[in-house]
Amino acid sequence: MTYTEADRARWAGEDPVHKRADRDDFARDRGRLIHSAALRRLAAKTQVVQPASDDFVRNRLTHTLEVAQIGREFGGALGCDGDVVEVACLAHDLGHPPFGHNGEAALDRAAADIGGFEGNAQTLRLLTRLEPKRVHPDGRPAGLNLTRASLDAATKYPWTKGEGPRPGPKHGAYGDDRPVFDWLREGAPAGVRCLEAEVMDWSDDVAYSVHDVEDAIASGHLDPALLRDDRRAGEVLRVARQEYAPDLSEPEVEAALARLAGQQLVPREFDATRASLAGLKDMTSRLIGRFVHAAEVATRERYGSGPLTRYAASLVVPPESRAEVAVLKGVAAHFVMQAEERVEVYVHQRAVIDDLLEWFGADPEARLDPALRADLAAATTTAARRRVVVDQVASLTDVRALALHARVR
Repeated sequence: MTYTEADRARWAGEDPVHKRADRDDFARDRGRLIHSAALRRLAAKTQVVQPASDDFVRNRLTHTLEVAQIGREFGGALGCDGDVVEVACLAHDLGHPPFGHNGEAALDRAAADIGGFEGNAQTLRLLTRLEPKRVHPDGRPAGLNLTRASLDAATKYPWTKGEGPRPGPKHGAYGDDRPVFDWLREGAPAGVRCLEAEVMDWSDDVAYSVHDVEDAIASGHLDPALLRDDRRAGEVLRVARQEYAPDLSEPEVEAALARLAGQQLVPREFDATRASLAGLKDMTSRLIGRFVHAAEVATRERYGSGPLTRYAASLVVPPESRAEVAVLKGVAAHFVMQAEERVEVYVHQRAVIDDLLEWFGADPEARLDPALRADLAAATTTAARRRVVVDQVASLTDVRALALHARVR
């Protein structure tokens, strides 16, 4: 299956003068993402450990670039357009607010009566409304105005709130972004992700599960020897099943940890020397290759050797790989994100979000960034005005949020 004219269509029509004959539509999408302010802001947003706390650990931007590298090669091996997959990977975390998932939860709680907040839905809002590049003929913003295929590939949860095929809070569009969501999903099976979106999602899972463990070890939050301690391993397995693999059995998850430890895929010790850092990098390379190759082989076994794109196939991820990735996520969650010393930090971060929402909301005409004041002026309801304030706070980096909070409180 090749990419059609409908796949290459853009929501807002563009003057042909803007289109170079020697540039593919999807390459233009990639260029727009690379040069966007939203992508740059990820450099100062939390991945797991706050960006300013360590010289080694990843931030949202470095994580995003790693996902893009994995996804482009992985998707290319299956026959997907490399630019489409890379755009999806570059875009996948754009909607994350300051302080990562903790900030997301705080915004969702504060915005509960206006439809909540969801990082994936915010990503679509950024791509199609908030990030300036193109406008509709009537002056309405069209965001980066990416192609339908690229927007669809960046839609991890192709449904609005409450309409998904399975229960849960995750969704890919807010109610007032329904028009562009319906446009980008034209011709797509309801509730089904395109192959490029599945490649992006698995690349993200692989990258952050492996790299979060690498960061945890390198930053001193995790002694890898603890993974071979039965008591601590039990805690990791509990988190892995509850948070990341509720559909897998306890024996499947236990076997996954045994494979990771028994095959020496995770080092036994780490002393911060160059030799141990090299060993840690070898761990990441081997694990990423292991998980990507397993999915590629399983998908090819089902669909054959031809090019696979859009809705011609679904990604096949072996349960063994899913279990191993869930265990690695459980390691980072238990030893870093759920560590006791993080509790006070999380409480302060949520207070920062709440205080900034209140501060911006008290005088939005004067306090909002200039680009958002036009949205405020166009808002016709109280809920719409509040959504603009949420957009403002969600756009902040960790650094700006903390600095602004210190100045206004």
